[in-house]
Amino acid sequence: MTLREFQQLIRTMYHDKDASRGVEGTFMWLTEEIGELATALRSGTHEERSLEFADVLAWLATIANVVEVDLEEAVARKYGTGCPGCSQLACICPDAEKP
Repeated sequence: MTLREFQQLIRTMYHDKDASRGVEGTFMWLTEEIGELATALRSGTHEERSLEFADVLAWLATIANVVEVDLEEAVARKYGTGCPGCSQLACICPDAEKP
């Protein structure tokens, strides 16, 4: 499944609920899932971590759907030719800088 296919799947399943909840309410769900991922990374099983990663990605796709952002296109534009900071495929930016 591509990122675009996943985003469309999430749109098909949840878009009406997500749109009515709005960006702010949906963002709160994303932050809750990030907290659950943090817990799983700290003390969860591999399966629990896997499921929490999937949840975080789903809520990120949900917000992108609400604000009409194509995640696949956005990721390709920003990262498709390498690091946005140094333009290398293997980042050579100083550790103190983002990314």
